[in-house]
Amino acid sequence: MTEEQKKKLEQKLWDIANELRGRMDADEFRDYILGFIFYKYLSERLNLYADSILETDDLVFANLDEANEDDREVIQAVEENTVEALGYFLKPSELFSAVAAKGALPGTFILAELAEILNNIQKSTMGTESEDDLTICSRIST
Repeated sequence: MTEEQKKKLEQKLWDIANELRGRMDADEFRDYILGFIFYKYLSERLNLYADSILETDDLVFANLDEANEDDREVIQAVEENTVEALGYFLKPSELFSAVAAKGALPGTFILAELAEILNNIQKSTMGTESEDDLTICSRIST
């Protein structure tokens, strides 16, 4: 990519960001974007870890059904492992990919759900070594 192309891309990204934030203050918009990036990172990290421990059972974490009793048992076991290994937990329905798919549906507003998910991440750390590390979730979601 040439230097000129990089400058055009950068300007286009800034234009998109300014259009998306509308009347929102740039600092407030930054906090939301950083929160989304952080949530996406946590989600993808957990999903990869969960899939790795479920690989021997030929299960995919994102495909587990929280309403199914057998799957709930698997989800509980994954939760115990991930909280110990990663320090937090997300249910399959709380993964970034699931929420993004839901948010892509016309007329769907997911901001309140995102705030609840970030709070759930923080709650999953309570009483663990990672509790202090992830208190940022509550600050981002408010």
